[in-house]
This record gives sequence, structure tokens and C-alpha cells, in this order.
Amino acid sequence: MRTIRSQAQVFSAMMLALSMPLAASLLSLTLIGLQPNTVRAQVVAPTPSAVESAIKQAVEAWLKGKYKVDAVARTPITGLYEVRLGTDLIYVDEKAAYAFIEGQLIDLKNNRNITRERTEELSAIQFKDLPLQLAFKQVQGNGRRVMAVFEDPNCGYCRKMRADLSGIKDITIYTFVLPLLSPDSEVKSRNALCAADKAKAWNDLMLSGKSPPTASPSCDAPIAKLKDLGRSLGVTGTPTVFFPNGKRLTGYAPMAQFEKMLEENNKL
Repeated sequence: MRTIRSQAQVFSAMMLALSMPLAASLLSLTLIGLQPNTVRAQVVAPTPSAVESAIKQAVEAWLKGKYKVDAVARTPITGLYEVRLGTDLIYVDEKAAYAFIEGQLIDLKNNRNITRERTEELSAIQFKDLPLQLAFKQVQGNGRRVMAVFEDPNCGYCRKMRADLSGIKDITIYTFVLPLLSPDSEVKSRNALCAADKAKAWNDLMLSGKSPPTASPSCDAPIAKLKDLGRSLGVTGTPTVFFPNGKRLTGYAPMAQFEKMLEENNKL
């Protein structure tokens, strides 16, 4: 039997939404006659086994059957249940509407990471305060949608995002080079920033693996300033994207999802 080893594995098995609320299946109504022409609806609370069975079914459906729930048990917190998958544990409410997975609060019905969304709100910036003179600019189409991205030349997901961005229309991209992953990252970054055409040199490096020419010793690439900027903004990994409304995206998002975010976060 396979077990969930990380949040990423859990998320890879997510459904977009559960097919229907569970509340109706957890409660039954019994009609009791009191007087002629009078009835009273008595709510019969579900037994623990019924709740646990419903949670098990809902979680397995949410995970598309790729993982089996081994056990469901009550916790000391009223209404919160422990769900065991092998040696891994997640916590689900009695209606299977929300789950805690590795400290993240997940809306099962709408497939939303509520914790991440809230964290992104708290880490929002003032886009207008970004020192765009430290970035190089690339415009595709009419450039109406704007974004800034921090990338490391040795970052695989940065390359994947860069390939996706090349297919997006009507976008302006400000790229901040941020060497974080290795000493070699700094060498590659400096060479690209010292090239005559920074955007072309960077795209060639990220999309084709073509290294830019070795920079002249006299070239003063702003590597130290870029690192200071990254620290001041709390950028600890790449790619990190900032949108005009100040929201950030840390990590890679599939193209369809990213373009939707790009459109929504450009509405000021």
C-alpha cells in the first residue's frame, strides 16, 4: 500500500471539488406524531461509525482513490477527526469540508489552500516600490498585463516557467536575477547581466542552455543589490512572482492556472 509522504503528493491527487455536501448523508429525520394533524421533526445525530465512514469515503474520493484510508478516529477536539493513510496523518472536520495537511488548511470542496492564500495576503508588497532599474524588461504583445519574477539560472522550475511565459500574449515581464542555489549561479547571472542584450542572453540561457559570453572584469553587475532586494522582500526561493496588486506566487504554477492568476491580479 502506498502512503502519502508529502503535501505535494497529497495535492497531486486532489479533486477539484467533492460531488456533494456530506451533511445530508450524516443526518436523518424521524417524524413523530404528537397530536392529530401535528408532526415534529426530530434530528437523530449520526453515530460515530457513520461519521467516520462518511469521512473515509470523502477523503478517498478527494484523492481519486489513489490512496486508501486505513483508519478514522476522533481527536480530543470536538468535530475534528484523525485520518490515517499508512503512517501519515491528516485531520478532517466531521463534514469532510476542510482538512489540515502538514499545517496547511485545505478547503476540500473547492480545492483551495486557505493557509497559502492567507500567507500570500500577509506577504503582499507595494509593486510600485520595486526598483525596476535592477530588472530587465521584456514585452510581448501589447504588454497590458504586468509581472515581476525572481529567477536563479540553475532553477529547473524557473526554466519551466520561462518556457511557459514565452507562449503568453500581452504581457510585460520584469526579471530580477537572483543567484541563490550555488556559486555557479552567481557566475551565470553576472555573465547574463553584463551581456549587451540582457533579456536575450537570459532567455537563451534558460530556454536553450546557451551560456552567455564571459563578462568583462570591468562590468559592474548589481548582484549584491539584487541579493539585498531579495532578502528585504523575503524571497527565499525561485521562481517568485509579484503581481501589480502586490500579491506574490512562490514556486511554479501550471500555465493555465498561472495565466488566470496573471489576469486576476492585474485588476487594480
